[in-house]
Amino acid sequence: MNDETPDRYVTFLGLDCDAKADKLYKMLQARMAGNDSPWVGYFEKKLAENTRMGHDMLRFVGAQVNALMSFFEEEEDEEALVLLHHLEYHCC
Repeated sequence: MNDETPDRYVTFLGLDCDAKADKLYKMLQARMAGNDSPWVGYFEKKLAENTRMGHDMLRFVGAQVNALMSFFEEEEDEEALVLLHHLEYHCC
């Protein structure tokens, strides 16, 4: 980590975690649409629970890192995997 990168242990300012989590959610929605992967049903259930509990997408991503990683690996979605790794390392 260089001096220019904000440190999540000091502050979340400048990390834009919520917007990045929202972007990953949109990527997840796009991958789920018309997909017959068993992950789709799992994520539908977990997203409904997340909404019912009033949690934001960053909370969802943090709770589902491993499942999201498996799904995006299955889909060979490198862009989503890079963003997920960034969120996990810098925001969760």
